[in-house]
Amino acid sequence: MDVSRALESTRFSKPELAVFVSGVVSMGLEILALRIVAPQFGSHIYTVGGLLTVFLAGLSLGYWQGGRAAERASNSQMRWLLFATAIYIAIIIYTSDMLLYATAAIPLSPRYASLPSIIILFGPPTYLLGFISPYAAELSAKEGIGEASGHVYALGTIGSIVGSGVTTYLLIPSLSITQISLFFGFVLVGTAVVVSLPRPSRRTLAVVAVVSLLLVGAATSSSIGLDPRGDVVYQTQTAHQQLEVVDNGDVRTLYLDDTRHSARDLSDPDRHVFEYTRYFHLPMLMAESPESVDRVLFIGGGGYTGPQDFERQYDVEIDVVEIDEEVTATAETYFGLEQSADLQAHTVDGRSFLQNSDETYDVIVLDAFKRDQVPFELTTVEFMQLVDEHLSEDGVLISNVISAPSGPASDFYRAEYATMNEVFPQVYSFRTSDTGAVQNIQVIATKNDTRYSEAELQARNRNTDLPIDLSGEIENYMAEPNTDDVPVLTDDRAAVNELLDPMLGQQYVIEETTDDGASGATSDSASSDEPDGTNDTDATNSSEDDTDGTTSSLAPLARAS
Repeated sequence: MDVSRALESTRFSKPELAVFVSGVVSMGLEILALRIVAPQFGSHIYTVGGLLTVFLAGLSLGYWQGGRAAERASNSQMRWLLFATAIYIAIIIYTSDMLLYATAAIPLSPRYASLPSIIILFGPPTYLLGFISPYAAELSAKEGIGEASGHVYALGTIGSIVGSGVTTYLLIPSLSITQISLFFGFVLVGTAVVVSLPRPSRRTLAVVAVVSLLLVGAATSSSIGLDPRGDVVYQTQTAHQQLEVVDNGDVRTLYLDDTRHSARDLSDPDRHVFEYTRYFHLPMLMAESPESVDRVLFIGGGGYTGPQDFERQYDVEIDVVEIDEEVTATAETYFGLEQSADLQAHTVDGRSFLQNSDETYDVIVLDAFKRDQVPFELTTVEFMQLVDEHLSEDGVLISNVISAPSGPASDFYRAEYATMNEVFPQVYSFRTSDTGAVQNIQVIATKNDTRYSEAELQARNRNTDLPIDLSGEIENYMAEPNTDDVPVLTDDRAAVNELLDPMLGQQYVIEETTDDGASGATSDSASSDEPDGTNDTDATNSSEDDTDGTTSSLAPLARAS
C-alpha cells in the first residue's frame, strides 16, 4: 500500500465524522448538564444518577429508532439530525433557567425533583444524536454488519472520550456554560456543513445561517436583563464550579454554583454579613486565653471574610486551605484578600493538607462545603483524629454544619456530633437561629477536659477582652443531642447523603446582621439536594424575630466564609 492510499484509509468518511462528533457532543453535554442543573437541584447522587439515566435512555431510544429507520439512512438525513440537535442546544441556552425554576415547582419527592428538567432539557438532543450511529453503520463502507457496527461504535466511543476530556480539562475551566453550549452548537453546524460538501444546496446554507443566528441570539439574549440578585461584576467557570461575584447595594456576595458562600459589606468591611461567622470567635473563649492562640487554620476559604476578620482582630498566623485556586484569586480581586506572612492561602484539599503538614494549630475552623454538604472525607472519625493530631494541647475545633437542631432533619448534625465526640473530650453545639428550621449549627470540640456551662461562657465573655461581644451567640448554647439513632461516621461508611435526605426540600435559615439593627426575614427553599463549598431564589417575607440586630434569611444551602 502506498503512502497516499494509507492516508486515504485514515480519513473519516462523512458518516464516520458525524458519529465521532455525536460522541464528542453527547459526552460534553452530559458533563456540562451537571453544571446547568446543580445550581437549582444540587450535585448529590440523585441529580448525577438522574442525568446518567436520562442520557443513557435518550441514546438507547435513539439507537433503537435509528436502527429501525436505518434502511432509509442518508447523509442528508444525518445533516438534518445535526441541525436539529444544534437548534435544541439553542433552546437549552435560552430557556434553561426558566425551565429549571418552573420544574422545581412540580410537587415531587426531592429525590426525583430534578428529573423533569433533565428530561426536558437533555432528553431530546441525546435522542437525536442516538440516530446517528445506526445511520452511519448502514452507510459504512465496511464489509459485514459486525465490522461496520464495531467500527462505528468504536468511533463514537473515541468521540465520547475526546468530548469528556476536552470539556472537563479545557472548556469548563476556561469558558462559561453559555459559551461551551454555543461551542457545541457550532460544532454540530460545522459538521452538518462538512456532510453537505462538496456542493451544499442553497437550502442547506440558508439553514446554516438560521441555526447560527438562533445560537448567537440565544446566547446573547440569555445575558440581557436584570439579575434579581444584583449586578454581576465577575463570573467564570472554574475546574470545580461556577463562580460569580454579585453586588447588591453595598453588599458583595460570592456565589458558587449559584449559591451564596461569602458576603462583604463594601461600606463596612468589619461587619459580619452572615451572622454565623460571629460564632467562629467562640473558640477564643474556650482557649486558655485569646493571647494563647497563635496559629489558626481555616479549611474552606470562599471570600476569605472569616480569615481576614481574624487577621484584623487577633495577633495570629493564619493558614487557609481552599481547594479552588480561582476562588482565592477572586477573593484577592474582589474581597480585599492580601496574603502576607500572617495570612497564607494553600490550594489543596483540606484533608490532604493536614496529612502532609507537620504544623499544629490552636484553633481549626472547618467551613468547607459544596452546596449544602460537607465533603464526606471531612466528616469522619479518621479525619477528626487527624485534626486532633494537628491541634495544640488546648486546641479547639469549630465545625460549621448545615442541619436542623432537632427532628428528622437533624440527623447529619447529630451524627457529626457523635463522630466528634468519639475523638474529643468535650463537644458543644450552638444553633444560629431561633427557628427549628435547617440552619448553620456550630459544633465545637475541645481537647481540654473542662466542660463549660452556658453561664460560665457568659462570664468568660464578660471578663475576656474580645473584640466582639458573644453574649447573644452564647445564648444559643444547645443541650447535648440524643445520638443513639445516628451512626458514627467512618471512612468506610460516611453515609452523608442518607443523613441529609430528610433535609431535602426544607427551608434553610441563615441569619444576617444588619447595619441598622433592623429585623426581618426572607425565605427560600432548601435545594433538593454542599463541599468543598449554594439553590437561590429569594422571595421576601417580613416578620419580626427576637434576635439582636439580625435578619433571618431563608436562603440557599452551603456557605464558606
